[in-house]
Amino acid sequence: MSSLSLAKEVLQIEAEGIQALIAQLDANFDKAVSLIMNCPSRLIITGIGKSGIIGQKISATLNSTGTASFFLHPVEAMHGDLGIVDHNDVVLALSYSGETTELNMLLPVLKKRGVKTIALTGNKNSTLASFADVVLSAKVPREACPLGLAPTASTTAALALGDALAVVLIAKKKFAASDFRKNHPGGSLGERLKTKVQEVMITGPLLPLTAPDSSLRAAINILNEKNLGAVIIADDKSKLCGIITDGDLRRLLSLTKPLDLDRLQVKDIMTPSPKTIQEDLLAADALSIMQRHEVTILPVLNKAGLLAGMLHLHDLLGKGEFRLLV
Repeated sequence: MSSLSLAKEVLQIEAEGIQALIAQLDANFDKAVSLIMNCPSRLIITGIGKSGIIGQKISATLNSTGTASFFLHPVEAMHGDLGIVDHNDVVLALSYSGETTELNMLLPVLKKRGVKTIALTGNKNSTLASFADVVLSAKVPREACPLGLAPTASTTAALALGDALAVVLIAKKKFAASDFRKNHPGGSLGERLKTKVQEVMITGPLLPLTAPDSSLRAAINILNEKNLGAVIIADDKSKLCGIITDGDLRRLLSLTKPLDLDRLQVKDIMTPSPKTIQEDLLAADALSIMQRHEVTILPVLNKAGLLAGMLHLHDLLGKGEFRLLV
């Protein structure tokens, strides 16, 4: 089997694993959500090995989306860290086999403390499942590992089920973008959510701007000078008339008909109604418009509907002072 064929087979197996979760979702999922929603303290996530790594990711996602949690290593818990667990906490324990020795040693201690436990496992008849108050089944048809030994599809499924929990909790708690921003004051995603278009748009002498009756040659000169991939066309009252992009010019110049660059006016070839954005909207809105309409440049309008500037995808993705990685 070629490398490409094998890679495709792995992805197919991983996809089958996630698909298998849908049929396994039952009332236990609702019970798990209720336990977490009604928890007066924190959600503690525990697991070892690959399951522990998945647990850490689930904890990070929950923390950033309004559900306080932390990861507790089961071995460290048995050597003193258990003191951080309160009887008001809820524990989410991850083990595909449900027979992880280090994790199962912790379970009787948690039960004795009155801590409610949610098991995320591929074995509903396991030791872990027998100790848990709620069992979330994450059984997969097969692992992608050809030896059937390395956790592959099973860890992907556990991660997906953790995401499902997080998203449902977002909806239940009515967690908003503004709340997310508070939890990401220094993150690139937080910057995207809080920055307004007017803070990062191109204005003044940097703006590639020309009048509708200017020649095509003049527009090309501006295009080359500003090197932003487009020329904005506006009248003397700053009313947006259209846009000419690099792509427009390439398509025009590919025609067999000879062009008179000095006699042809930009209004004859411009796109008259380009996609735009208001200056008081967020950079997130601009990025969404660009993605939806497959454009990289947006003229920016003020509240009066007049041209205020231009926004380039590079201004969102890292060029200049504004740094955004998505």
